[in-house]
Amino acid sequence: MQAQHHSQESRSQQADAARLLIEANAAYGESNNNNLSHIGRVQARGVCRNLLEKALKLAPRNAVALGLLGRVELDSGRLERAQELFNSSLDVNAEQPQQYTNLGYWALKTERPSLAEQYFLQALELDRQSAAAFCGIAHAKRLQGQFDVAYLHYRKLLETGAEWDSVYSGMLTCAQHLKVNKADSALALDAIALLKRNGLPHQELGRFVGAIIHEQYDLGNPDAQILLEAACEDELLLLALQKTLMPSPAVEELVTLLRRAVLAEVAQTVELRDELQPLTLAIAQYADRTGYALSAADDEERLVATVNESVKAQFMMGEPQDALVGSLMISAMYGAQFHQDFAVHLGQWNLSDWPVALQPVMAASYYNRASEEGIKQSFDEKAQELCLEKADVPQAWPAWTQLAHRTESSLKHLMFSELKLSTDQLPDTLRIMVCGAQSGQRAMELARYLDDVEVIAVDESLSNIAKATRMASEMELDNIVFWPWSIAQRFVADGHQVHWIEIGRLPSPAMSELSLAALVSQASGAGAVVHMHTSVAEQTRGDRQVRRLISEHNLQPTHTAIRQLRRMVMTNQQDELWLDLIADENFYSLGGCADRWFRPQDIAQFQEVMGLLSNEVEWKLVKARDADGHSLGTALVQQQIQAEALGSEVQSLSGQGLSLYFTKRR
Repeated sequence: MQAQHHSQESRSQQADAARLLIEANAAYGESNNNNLSHIGRVQARGVCRNLLEKALKLAPRNAVALGLLGRVELDSGRLERAQELFNSSLDVNAEQPQQYTNLGYWALKTERPSLAEQYFLQALELDRQSAAAFCGIAHAKRLQGQFDVAYLHYRKLLETGAEWDSVYSGMLTCAQHLKVNKADSALALDAIALLKRNGLPHQELGRFVGAIIHEQYDLGNPDAQILLEAACEDELLLLALQKTLMPSPAVEELVTLLRRAVLAEVAQTVELRDELQPLTLAIAQYADRTGYALSAADDEERLVATVNESVKAQFMMGEPQDALVGSLMISAMYGAQFHQDFAVHLGQWNLSDWPVALQPVMAASYYNRASEEGIKQSFDEKAQELCLEKADVPQAWPAWTQLAHRTESSLKHLMFSELKLSTDQLPDTLRIMVCGAQSGQRAMELARYLDDVEVIAVDESLSNIAKATRMASEMELDNIVFWPWSIAQRFVADGHQVHWIEIGRLPSPAMSELSLAALVSQASGAGAVVHMHTSVAEQTRGDRQVRRLISEHNLQPTHTAIRQLRRMVMTNQQDELWLDLIADENFYSLGGCADRWFRPQDIAQFQEVMGLLSNEVEWKLVKARDADGHSLGTALVQQQIQAEALGSEVQSLSGQGLSLYFTKRR
């Protein structure tokens, strides 16, 4: 009777444990639901942990419960405990592909992609259909720099229906590293799929897509025939023009030729036929993204001037909106509508009053610029723009279109899991200052994906501040502000401090009254983190030569002067002096050229900040990553920082592309 009682009790415990495990699985699913806030997902993870702990009290050797608890610990950043639980689960049952997959993702988290690959292969030996393990191998290959192999793995996953955000994101990262040496329809289809996928930073595909288009149109062949009709039906070309900036002289020439061909047909027929309109609109979007850097022949300039005069006359005669559409499409390929003499008349309509296909062009060319102009009025720095021609007002740069995909988290969690810092004494909401935020992509990603922060983004360019403010408003981000340096300095001088400082683009020599090192020192209290990169861009031989020409001839940063400088470089693009400059994607925008030539980063500011952070009494280097994102030994990096601060003839950190994290000791 006693044995029967124990047997019934054991079965009852097993049933209770199974029920708890089912509930825990449901809670774990909720903890990975991207539709939930980070706090909601953390709470679901806590519920899952409690259910699993109860289940394991009833069934201590339940392999599935041990493994799932390991996943919870892995997601919480407790990596050692997660590994212990996965191995304990395998001790109970060694034939579990899920636990080898879990160990693979644990190895990825601990930056051991080669070990991760071994675990994923073990999982696949037990379950050949495991998409999670196959995806893990793709991630491991990517982190080992085998981008072509990883890319093919991601493609296979998409073909089998695993259309996960991580697959698209990984594929996009690999695409940036691929060499395209021939026309490949499969690559073109991949590029189309990536450009159509919402939530991806399409601007990062410019080089990859440009290389595919270069091969498709045989742009290396001076005798290649460019057919306007074929371009009008090229889905990849249209998407690329709408969503990217392609850093290629040959592709820029292609776009310029197509634009000229459209204008020539319209001049001959006095009509923009329907078949040409999608290409015309796409070129207009692309031209806006470049800041109208594309060169135009004198006859084109005269024709477009005639079109603009015609539009002005149509407004004066009170013609209906429909009669203006074709002319506005042509005009927008060559210049911003906001800069035209007839711009004042466009405001009589809302953006939604225009044809749907035209709305993206009108938004970029007129409405967004008008909105940003209103934002600028709030800052004293606006006075510096009052004497400029409209077309000479600096363009916001970079011209990004989408935030990169990130998993929602909290800054405190990242400080604990990534930097091993205690967060017990930190307030509920942490303050981040992004110095040199440019047009705000990184700053907005911090505000969007970290649920415990408020972000102060600071930049030298009023156009960057205005664009970023408008975009943050459109994204309904209420935990971020964009300020010029003057306001940030007053904020810090008033005694306000921040918990995290990101250093992006350095101030230019024009900011002579600003000491970034002093600002960092004043704004940071004990325990604050400073994150900075040691690479200082825009230092090519070509850049130095252009800046010498600017100094010698006292050139001003006008639209015309920058286009002339670009034309000089493009004309001599085979000269070795210009090769590195032409390879830089910032060269393909007037905004990028204006920054690098007329507002270059001040190396002295970088050296002052590194001098500040090299003081080991005040600051501690807690993490260092190389350009590929791999962690480095902090002791060796610290030695180099010290040597450089003391004037040693070691290789300068500014050329190594490291990502460094310092914390203030007191």
